[in-house]
Parts: sequence; structure tokens; C-alpha cells
Amino acid sequence: MKTHVLVLLLVLLLSLFVSPCVGAEADLAQAFRAAKVEGIFLLYEPEANVYRGHNLMRADVPFVPASTFKILNSLIALDAGVIRDEAEVIKWDGVQRSIPAWNADQDMRNAMKNSTVWFYQELARRIGRERMQHYVNLAHYGNMDIGGRIDSFWLDGALRITPRQQIDLLVRLQRNALPFSERAQAIVRDILVLETGRDYVLRGKTGWSDSFSPQVGWFVGYLEKAGHPFFFATNIDIVKPEDVSARVAVTRTSLRSLGLLD
Repeated sequence: MKTHVLVLLLVLLLSLFVSPCVGAEADLAQAFRAAKVEGIFLLYEPEANVYRGHNLMRADVPFVPASTFKILNSLIALDAGVIRDEAEVIKWDGVQRSIPAWNADQDMRNAMKNSTVWFYQELARRIGRERMQHYVNLAHYGNMDIGGRIDSFWLDGALRITPRQQIDLLVRLQRNALPFSERAQAIVRDILVLETGRDYVLRGKTGWSDSFSPQVGWFVGYLEKAGHPFFFATNIDIVKPEDVSARVAVTRTSLRSLGLLD
């Protein structure tokens, strides 16, 4: 009898913690339905060592990283010394591209913000294949396969990374635990800041590759709220133009549903 009562009490106590999560998870699914996209929102809470989200079966499915590779590319470029810091300017080559913000001289801070492809292609060429492979292996980044052109393998080549692996990289970056200098990691953390609020800082990077069908969309990053970090990786299938904006919209809606953003 006493055992039965103890079990009931334990179930009731667990329900206090589990039931809010169940409702939140249902809201996450609704965010994807509202945006009419298929994909995953994966959240990692390191203090509880728990993964949560929507469509978790996709957490270990590999996808081309697209412009989320700019996070690692920045770290490599800084450590390899092919660029001095986030303020060093690379001159625009004069080629008109479809995104107006790209048609100007760039430094790393602006290139990260604008996701300027040509800037990071130039960094990759300066790094070279041998050094690039060395650093990709050192960081254990995705499948570590940089097959393809040195200046586009993260867009249309053989490199693949899973949502869970994206989060692992971000956790190590936030903890200053990647195999790069503390200076390089500090710079990259700084240029990833998207916004700051009264009690939070949001860092992140989008990615989009149109070289596959369906096209691949990413938004990865982490939120530090009242000193507590929460890491996320959103990956969606892009099948229509409006899906591009859904990468960020679904993520923000999901973070709000979990009470992490106002």
C-alpha cells in the first residue's frame, strides 16, 4: 500500500515537470504547420542535458551546411592567419550579384551579417584545401568530407552535418572549447550576435543551399537568457520562395512557445 502511494506521488511530481513540455512541443508542431514547411526544430538545454523540439527523428539526418559553415570558416581563417580580424576589409571584385549588400567591400563582421558568399569563398581559397581539411578534421565537423570545389563544397559539395552536430559545434564555441585560439572563438561569438535584450543575447546564423531538391534551409545558434544557454538548430525543406523566411520565423515562434523569448 505504501509503495502504491509512493508511486502515485512520484507520477504526480513528474507530471508537474512534464506536462508544460508536452504543451510546448504541441505548439512547436503548430509553428511548422502554420508556416507550411517540413523540418526540425531542435533545442538543447545543457544544464538538464536534454534535447527537445519538433520532428526529432531528423536530429541525426545529415544535410549540406550551406552558409552555417561560415561559423567554422571564420574560425579557420582567423586561426590560419589568412585574415587579421573581423575588421579587416576584403575589396569587392566588382561583380554585380543579386543581393545588393554583397556589392561592396566587406569585413568579416558585415560578411557574417549579410551572409556574403564571395567573401567566404575568398577566405576558403586563401586557406587552401590541405589546411581546410586539417581544420575540419580537427573540429570533427560533420562528416569531414570537403569533396568538391574549395570555394563551394559547403554549398554544393560532399560536406554534410546533422542538426545535433550543429548544436555540438555551438556548445563548444560557447564554452570556448573548440580547437581554435580563444581570440578566434571570442571574435566569432561576437560577430554572431543578432540581438540583445534586457536579460538575453541571441546569436545565430542562417543557411540556404539551392543545389539540392528539396533545397536546404538552416537557422542555428544559441540564446543566453539570464546567464543560461539554450542551443538550437532549425532545418527545413525549402520548396517555395516564402519558405526562406520560415527558417527564422519558425525558430522565433518555437523559442517563444518555450518561454525563452518574449
